[in-house]
Amino acid sequence: MAAKKKKKETERYRQIAQNRRAWRDYFIDDKYEAGLVLTGTEVKSLREGHANIQESYAAAKEDEMWLFNCYIAEYAAGSRENHEPRRPRKLLLKRREIDKIAIACQRQGMTVVPLALYFNERGIAKLEIGLARGKKQYDKRDAEKTRDWNRQKARLLRDRG
Repeated sequence: MAAKKKKKETERYRQIAQNRRAWRDYFIDDKYEAGLVLTGTEVKSLREGHANIQESYAAAKEDEMWLFNCYIAEYAAGSRENHEPRRPRKLLLKRREIDKIAIACQRQGMTVVPLALYFNERGIAKLEIGLARGKKQYDKRDAEKTRDWNRQKARLLRDRG
């Protein structure tokens, strides 16, 4: 019984999809965890790991947050009740968080980028979104230089032993 508890503690969440490109193209200032309004076949498809959030984005629309262009594949064993793969999905956030995000997007020119899609420890699908500022080309080059230098430095230290 103790082994099950230990496994539960180490297995915090099960990741479905990750947006690595967001970290390359944007400076992420704040992160929020949002719930998703999903249908049954969408959840089943997510449990199989068939999702992509690379080209998706979130936006405030009529005092609600919506996720656009997120691809969740149709469930293979679904019937005619299957979902549309790229339909807009409502994000569940607190009113204060929605207002803060909407104001930042309007006044400061920020954007809302999905970072990761996962199941939390209770088995509920969650989306980690980030309030982001776009990087310029020279920022991307600078980040790549520092990453390469850190990798090279680690190799040198490892080889010296």
